[in-house]
Amino acid sequence: MSNINGVKKISFGTDGIRGVANKDLTPELAMMVARCAANEMCAGKKGSGRVLVGKDTRVSGDMLEAAMVAGVLSTGADVWRIGIAPTPMLAYLTKAMGCDFGVMISASHNPVEDNGIKIFSGEGFKLEGEIECAIQDRLNLNGHGVKLAGGGEVGCSVDKSNMSGEYINFLRKMLKGVNFKGKIVVDCAFGAASRFARRVFNDVADEVVFIHSDEDGRKINVDCGSTRPQKLQKLVLKQKARLGFAFDGDADRVLFVDENGQLVDGDQLMLLCARKMKKDDRLKGDTVVATVMSNMGFEKALGDSGIKMLRAPVGDKYVLREMLDGGFVLGGEQSGHIIFLDKSTTGDGLLTAAQVLSVASKSKDQFSRQTYFKHSSQYLKNVRVPDKEAFYENKKIQNKVIKIEKALGEKGRVVVRPSGTEPVIRVMVEAWDDNIAESYTDEIINKVKEEFNLN
Repeated sequence: MSNINGVKKISFGTDGIRGVANKDLTPELAMMVARCAANEMCAGKKGSGRVLVGKDTRVSGDMLEAAMVAGVLSTGADVWRIGIAPTPMLAYLTKAMGCDFGVMISASHNPVEDNGIKIFSGEGFKLEGEIECAIQDRLNLNGHGVKLAGGGEVGCSVDKSNMSGEYINFLRKMLKGVNFKGKIVVDCAFGAASRFARRVFNDVADEVVFIHSDEDGRKINVDCGSTRPQKLQKLVLKQKARLGFAFDGDADRVLFVDENGQLVDGDQLMLLCARKMKKDDRLKGDTVVATVMSNMGFEKALGDSGIKMLRAPVGDKYVLREMLDGGFVLGGEQSGHIIFLDKSTTGDGLLTAAQVLSVASKSKDQFSRQTYFKHSSQYLKNVRVPDKEAFYENKKIQNKVIKIEKALGEKGRVVVRPSGTEPVIRVMVEAWDDNIAESYTDEIINKVKEEFNLN
């Protein structure tokens, strides 16, 4: 959601619509989103439309779910509710159950006070293109033209939470024969993975310890999970575990921790899986799709293994688009949002963890050795700004970036961009020299602050 000339405009960011629950993202807005989406995506069904709805554990989920369900039902389509579920489960079941589209109520890794709406097509892909634009247009016309059902033609709401077993069985098949000697630690971030991770991973090691695994919607992502893995890192060391891994609030991403307590990011996880997939002749085009944020060391390590890397803009929707266009099957982000397109239609933390464990269990090497590559230095800093869209028009910031890019040449990279989910500008400079990367990052940060009058 953005503010243009004092008028709030509703738009889909890189991962749906997000905002502070009951302030930016109100029940009224959620109901209107549901009505507009149902009108577009169940058109012509004459009362036989079917929409799957799920949510993560955050406390505002019940409120927004009720509004979304009411909105869909008011158009004459039915709602199948799966309750608390990981986002990738919602995507998987939307396709498996033959629904017209799916709605996930989640703000993923965002703070507790936020929530969001992600819409998936009947094929299990996140929306973009003409349909997304059509829904946005209807929203910004306050639902003008939306057709509502008569009293006897409204839809029905059905509890389908028992269908989660189909997704769990799908994941467990990938872990057949996996068993680590020793201990593994799993951080569920008080989120959607809490209900399902134990059913999937309980038998992958002699002992599996689950932490932050209560479905507490007021603690989701708070000092835990993939965005705050410090407690997991300490516990892996304390318990002398083989490894650990942490999900975010809706479990569409995962990060690992090795036996030394060191964080293992999405680049490292993709390298591990890409090498195995290439060996098994499953890596289509011998190519991995990453983003502009992926480490130069990752690109070099892939090249040394005979694997090409393509860079997409930040955001899993852009990674997926590149994968679909090129026919590639592995792609993702440093954040641990990884897509195995031969198995799923979206980033899936539970699936990624299963794939990584399956590969890692077949090697006698420690996990740290299996996932190692020489990293270049990346300095990433954020600046909160009043209007992130103004960045695109600011020539002075752009000229500063161009000047630094020329100074770095082929020995580094610069990425400056507005966040797709927060009111911040993200600045990243990458170089093989740590001091150079930090110095140039600070230069750009200072220029951003100067231009936005934040000093």
